[in-house]
Amino acid sequence: MYHDIAEVLIQEIEAGLFPEKLPTEAQLRARFQVSRDTIHKAIELITQKGLVRRIQGSGYFINHINVAEKTVVNLSLGYTTKRKKLTSKIITFDKITADASLTERYNVALNTPLTRIVRLRYLNDELYNLETAYYVDVVVPFISNEAATDSIFEFIRKAYGIYATSSDQYLAQEKLTATEAELLHKTTTEQQLTLYQTNYYGNQAYNLARTIFVYPDLNLYFHITNKMDK
Repeated sequence: MYHDIAEVLIQEIEAGLFPEKLPTEAQLRARFQVSRDTIHKAIELITQKGLVRRIQGSGYFINHINVAEKTVVNLSLGYTTKRKKLTSKIITFDKITADASLTERYNVALNTPLTRIVRLRYLNDELYNLETAYYVDVVVPFISNEAATDSIFEFIRKAYGIYATSSDQYLAQEKLTATEAELLHKTTTEQQLTLYQTNYYGNQAYNLARTIFVYPDLNLYFHITNKMDK
């Protein structure tokens, strides 16, 4: 429940509905008709993603980091919903098993059955990235064709109740393979910003992805929360 509330509030923050601060916890409890603990968990999740900060005695204030701008990717949010109005072109949609290269790069056992989806993504009709994603079949046994061209994570959340509780992310500048260069209209001598990502639900890795970003003037944002024992 609190994840759904957090998702609603995140979308409203990105839409600019709260120019300065969130409504009070009491107002949010009344709005969503839930307990204080549920609202507190929802706000804590939003705080962990760097969208708000708490000022003792004053409430939760919006962090104005321009995460809604098209050239900013907030890695703390993950790719759980349609953060940006992206369209997709499916290149590959099939079933494979994890080979040695996947087990070396990601936290997945050799020969694990996977669904592989490779797609080009566009923002305002301009090429945004090339995404090669793998979904662990034992956790996500089916992905619809419609979801593959839209928001896969939204489909997984609604169909299976699964969402990313944690994520490993690794950024690199890498040269493209010949196939990638052709798809992205680049050359194999150019280096591109590449994100490797493993998403977990609890202790179970359910999504592995390699995303090559080519959108111009792209900026990345990541929020880290360090909790200290009192």
